[in-house]
Amino acid sequence: MYRHNEEQLEFEDFHLPFGGRLRSDNRWVRLAKLIPWTEVEKVYASSLAGTGQGAPAMSVRVALGALIIKERIGASDEETVEQIRENHYLQYFLGLKQYEDEQLFHPTMFVYFRKRFPSDTLNRINEMIASAAMEQAKAKSRNTKNDNDKPQGSSGSNNKGKLLVDATCAPEDITFPTDMKLLNKAREHSEQIIDELHKHMPHGAKKPRTYRLKARKEFLSISKSKRVHKNKLRKSIRKQLGYLGRNLKSIAEQNKMVSLLHLSHQQYKTLLVISEVYRQQKCMYDHRSLRIDDRIVSINKPHVRPIKRGKAGSSTEFGAKISASVVEGFVFADRISWNNFNESTDLIDQITAYKARHGFYPESVHADKIYRTQGNRRFCKKHGIRMSGPRLGRPPKQTEENKAKRQKASRQARQDELDRIPIEGTFGLGKRHYGLNRIMTKLSFTSKTSIALTFLVMNLEKWLKATFLFLFQGRTFHFWGKRTAAKAKWVFSAMNFDPI
Repeated sequence: MYRHNEEQLEFEDFHLPFGGRLRSDNRWVRLAKLIPWTEVEKVYASSLAGTGQGAPAMSVRVALGALIIKERIGASDEETVEQIRENHYLQYFLGLKQYEDEQLFHPTMFVYFRKRFPSDTLNRINEMIASAAMEQAKAKSRNTKNDNDKPQGSSGSNNKGKLLVDATCAPEDITFPTDMKLLNKAREHSEQIIDELHKHMPHGAKKPRTYRLKARKEFLSISKSKRVHKNKLRKSIRKQLGYLGRNLKSIAEQNKMVSLLHLSHQQYKTLLVISEVYRQQKCMYDHRSLRIDDRIVSINKPHVRPIKRGKAGSSTEFGAKISASVVEGFVFADRISWNNFNESTDLIDQITAYKARHGFYPESVHADKIYRTQGNRRFCKKHGIRMSGPRLGRPPKQTEENKAKRQKASRQARQDELDRIPIEGTFGLGKRHYGLNRIMTKLSFTSKTSIALTFLVMNLEKWLKATFLFLFQGRTFHFWGKRTAAKAKWVFSAMNFDPI
């Protein structure tokens, strides 16, 4: 059940037991005013029952606000709850009317908050926030624009703006997978399942042998070695496959006398996973192969797949692959998938989404080499969009006229590469400052929620910094003059603080 909430009080009306009042220029107070809570509540309430029995659900201010606070300060669930209890500005951000000295909710509620905000819902909210920020930027730009300024797309085309596209991977919090580690972990889980089923066996039933001590000793002899010959490693994998296969046969024999319903939900799920791990590893061993479709790399997170990226330092990453686009500094997660895919197939959809968002096509698309397929080039040419990068085909003959064209094209290609830097910086910011480099959630859909939430918080942070710069510029003009303000504007622009 969900009940609609009253509107947020002004910060002067927030009651503090120790006296005083909240500052209007505090970052959490300003951030609370930027988020369109009314529109967000409509999206949130549509997924919950409006009437009925049971305790009412937490308000959207508490649910989404707590997720934003957690992502913004980079703390754990328990630490975030304590920060909210101790900080009156955070409580105002969550919509409270007065300071509360008790925990607002239990840390385990974060699990339900993530379930109530799937990635699709957060992407819709991200669209609303980015659209509101860009509309505010355009409104303030129209107020300060000179009459002699040329509008965008004045070269005869109705296309405006730049679209930056790229793909990255959000690694999961798992150990680096090897065949020996997976087989050893699967064997340990199978032994726990055998022990659990034996508790419910008829009196006098003999417990199956597992050889767990011997198997553990053989695993450690390989895992602690610095260098292992491939023949020795293959022999050890064969032994671990034998131990795991024997345990799975023992579980099947136990199932004839006792039901698998005695296992917990997690244990039954684990049994299905380790059975698939055994099948995959046995198939690769028999065929002497190093790959297989839908390969499982983690027992606890079977949805994670290896993503071949070919980057320096780590050619393979284990997590969700993200196809994203950046428009005017705001990032959008266009596709989140656990399976690897060719990101060039998303370009047409990203351009279409750009038009649906702004009402016109972009003037140019900035992407790396993988996006420059013939199909994408034909689509861009049809709609008057310039795609970054050199033209396809054989270079022209060495003439003076062609030489000038090549120089111009070289300068344009250089500028296009410079214009594509912000999307690389966005990924770097998300992985260094936020939690995009190590997703800590365990379920498939909650991990997607964490990824979408990271982009949402990054856009909020950009909007908040942009409003701060606008106020800073106004105060600088008033106190220090236009020359100092121009220098401050250049410094903030170098730090990617776009003025609004």
